[in-house]
Amino acid sequence: MTAMVVVVMDGTMVNVALPSIATSFRAEASSAVLVVSSYQLAVLIALLPCGALGEIYGPRRVFLIGIAVFTTASATCAFAWNLPVLVGARFVQGLGGGALMSLTMMNMRHVVPHRQLGTIIGFNAMTVSVSIAAGPAIAGAILSVASWQWLFAINIPLGVAILLVGKVLAPTPGTKRPLHAATVLTSALMFILFFVGADRITRTPLVGAFLIAAAAGCLFVLLHIERDSKTPLIPTDLLASPPFRIAVIASVTCFTGQMLSYIAIPFYLQHTLDMSAALVGLYMMPWPIATVIVAPIAGRLADRFKAAWLCAIGGLLFATGLLIAGLAPPDPKAVLFLVGTVFAGAGFGLFQTPNNRTLLLSAPKSRAGAAGAMQGTARLTGQTIGAILMSIIFTATSQTNAPNIALVIAGLCVAGSALASFSRVRFETKGGPG
Repeated sequence: MTAMVVVVMDGTMVNVALPSIATSFRAEASSAVLVVSSYQLAVLIALLPCGALGEIYGPRRVFLIGIAVFTTASATCAFAWNLPVLVGARFVQGLGGGALMSLTMMNMRHVVPHRQLGTIIGFNAMTVSVSIAAGPAIAGAILSVASWQWLFAINIPLGVAILLVGKVLAPTPGTKRPLHAATVLTSALMFILFFVGADRITRTPLVGAFLIAAAAGCLFVLLHIERDSKTPLIPTDLLASPPFRIAVIASVTCFTGQMLSYIAIPFYLQHTLDMSAALVGLYMMPWPIATVIVAPIAGRLADRFKAAWLCAIGGLLFATGLLIAGLAPPDPKAVLFLVGTVFAGAGFGLFQTPNNRTLLLSAPKSRAGAAGAMQGTARLTGQTIGAILMSIIFTATSQTNAPNIALVIAGLCVAGSALASFSRVRFETKGGPG
């Protein structure tokens, strides 16, 4: 969990520092954005291979290597002398972050008693939500007294501390098997093409569509290469299980709605309601606070009730909140908007914890690395789709109407995740994924 705090807060803090980084290197804002996108791309590339490496060599070993890579890259970021070096170091940092994200749950599964997994997954969701909420505020506090380099420097002592106490993780042996370079390279190419195509889809639609189609072609090739594998990099063996497959689909649609709303809400508050940046920050706080409160409760409930029911109810609450926020008439006090975001945050917490529990427990322990990697891949895929949709909405509509339209579409996406979760009920037993 401490490692997850470091990784999640690093991502949210760097977003705040982009203007300072651009000024420091006398770079264009569009170039500075590469500091964020290179990290996200590296995480996408690393998730599935790192999950496989965790299964082969043991989750603790690969997890601690990920910490070492992340910490070393953070030090390079702190001392970067130009923008290309910073972008390259951020890419390497993302590779380490991908190892942490894919193997956190696998380590938890080996450390935590089975009866407590739902509760611990809830606390993990709470930890991530607190980190997301606190990151921008901490970044603002640091930038008010120091340069942007310190945002990376603070990762160094934390990373070293995690490495020193890493022996508390279970030294689980891996299952020796080959990991073919062809599958890893094809997977990496697939995510690169998808990511670059998504970035270009609104500026050069034909090029963007071609790159995304090429990514789909890479997926087809990857599935063909691994058709006889019992432990494929794309976990088709796990996706064959209805609870796991439906949980992945629900996660993608849920995080599509989450990213759409996260981008739309600041524009709505600043441009539609004419709020200051400081007030926008305050009005965005109820969402993560509601998630922090509900997520651990959802973890306990998931140990007693069908996770599918909790996910369906959480998804409907999340969707209702987004629709309230998107359809509410403009109000300087934004009362209905606040009600909607509280519903959305509570619903997100109620959905996320049992859905993650299903993704983790639907897989045998030997495939927990693939399950954790697929969870992260579903989240990032949904968030990337959400960002694409937001760009299309901004291109197709006026800036005034775009945030409300995006919130309504986000609500419909999340409603889809609720329906998908409801279809999973028949496959589950009480307190378990099935």
